[in-house]
Amino acid sequence: MVVVVGAFVRLTDAGLGCPDWPGCYGKATPIHAAQAIAQAVAEQGGTHGPVSLQKAWHEMSHRYLAGTLGLLILGIAVMAWRKAVRREQSPWLASTLLLLVIFQAALGMWTVTLLLKPVIVTLHLLGGMATLALLAWLASRQLQWRAVRAAHLRPWAALGLALLVVQIALGGWVSANYAALACIDLPTCHGEWMPQMDFRHGFQLLRELGQTAAGEKLSYDALTAIHWTHRVGAVVVTLYLAALALMALRVRELRGIVITLAGLLTLQVVLGISNIVTGLKLPVAVAHNAGAALLLVILVVLNFALSVRSRW
Repeated sequence: MVVVVGAFVRLTDAGLGCPDWPGCYGKATPIHAAQAIAQAVAEQGGTHGPVSLQKAWHEMSHRYLAGTLGLLILGIAVMAWRKAVRREQSPWLASTLLLLVIFQAALGMWTVTLLLKPVIVTLHLLGGMATLALLAWLASRQLQWRAVRAAHLRPWAALGLALLVVQIALGGWVSANYAALACIDLPTCHGEWMPQMDFRHGFQLLRELGQTAAGEKLSYDALTAIHWTHRVGAVVVTLYLAALALMALRVRELRGIVITLAGLLTLQVVLGISNIVTGLKLPVAVAHNAGAALLLVILVVLNFALSVRSRW
C-alpha cells in the first residue's frame, strides 16, 4: 500500500503538496493547515500548481501510511529480540528492516526539502522497494518450506532479481525526470530505433529537477535517452525472466511460484505498453508501479524457496 500510494502521489504531482516535513505547513493534517494552503494556492494563481488541498491530502495520506508501517516494523524488531523468538531465528533481518525504514523516512524528508531532486526521488523509490523485499523475505521465513532440489537455478534466480532491481531503478529515474512520455510511439521512438539522445546529461545524478548539473534546462534528447534506456531494460528483463520461468517450470515444487511469475510478467509488459498507448493514464501508471512491486515480491519468494535446504 505504501509503495502504490507513493506512486500515486508522484503521478498526481503531489510530492510538494505539503512543502515541509513531517507535518503540513507545520500542522498535523491538511484540515488544520487549510488557511495556509489557501494562501499558497492564491499565491500560485490557482490549483494547477504543486499546491492544493487535494494534493496536500494525497501527500499526507502517504505519510500516515508510511508512519503506520514504520511502527509495525518497530514492533516486529522488538519481538524479534525476544528470547523465545531468537532461539528460532536471527533477529538481525528485522533490525536491518528498522534501520532501513529510518533511512527511508530521511529520504522522504529530503524528497520534499530538496524539491524533488531526481536522485533523491529515485532512492526513495528504491528504499520503499527494498523495504518490501526484506518484508517478503521475513514473511517467507515464517512459513514451512520443503527443500527444493534445484541448486543449479540459484544463481540464475539471483541474477533475475538483480536485473529487476536495475529495471525498477531505471523506471524510477524515468518517473523522477518526467520522461514517461518522451517517446510516444511503439515499438520505435520518434519513428527510429535509435533516436537522437543525450545520455551524458540524462544520467547525471547530482542535479536539480529539469536541469543539467550546470543549471541549464534539461534537453528533450536527455529525456529521450532516459525513456529509451528503460525500454531496452524492459526487453532484457522480460526475455530473461521468461527464460528463467521456463527453466524453473521443470521443478514441480516451484510451479506455483513460476506460474505467478509468468502471469505478473505478462501483465507488467501489457501495462508498460498501455502507458504509452493511453498517454500515461493515472490508473495504468499506478498499476505499472504495483506490477513492479509484485514482480519483486515473487522473485524474492523464488530466491527464498531455492535457498531452503531443510524445513524452517
